[in-house]
Amino acid sequence: MTPRMNIFQAAPDTMKAMLAVEATLENSGIEHSLLELVKLRASQINGCAYCIYMHVTDAVKHGENHMRIHLLDAWRESPLYTDRERAALNWTESLTGIAETGAPDEDYELLKAHFDDRQIAYLTAAIAAINFWNTVQISLRAVHPVEQAAAA
Repeated sequence: MTPRMNIFQAAPDTMKAMLAVEATLENSGIEHSLLELVKLRASQINGCAYCIYMHVTDAVKHGENHMRIHLLDAWRESPLYTDRERAALNWTESLTGIAETGAPDEDYELLKAHFDDRQIAYLTAAIAAINFWNTVQISLRAVHPVEQAAAA
C-alpha cells in the first residue's frame, strides 16, 4: 500500500488542533487503559491497521494484558473486562456505528451507571476523535511501521 499524502504536512493547523484535543483527552481523568481499549475497539471496527498497530503498541507499553488485547473483539463473551469497561466499549460500538445505531437510550443509560456527565462527555469526545483518526489514516492509506518478527 502506498500512502496518498502526509496530512501533517498538508494541513498542519488541523493536525495541531487534533493533537491538542488528544492531549486534553489524556488529561481528562479517564484512565489511560480504558481510553486505549476504546481507541483500539473503534479502530478494529473501522479496520484501521495503522491505528490498531499504534494503540496495541501503546497499550502494551503501558502494561495492558496481551490476552485482553487479543479478546477485545469478543469483549461481550469474555470475563476479562470490568463493568465500567463494558459500558465504555458498548458506547464505543454504538457511536462508531452511529448511522446504524442512532446511539440508543439504553446504551446511554448503561454508560450513566458507570460514568458521570463529565466523564461521558470526554469519553464521547474520545470516541469521536478516534473515528476521525481512523477516517484520516484509512482514506490517506497510512502504513503502520513493520517490525521484524523474532524467529520462532
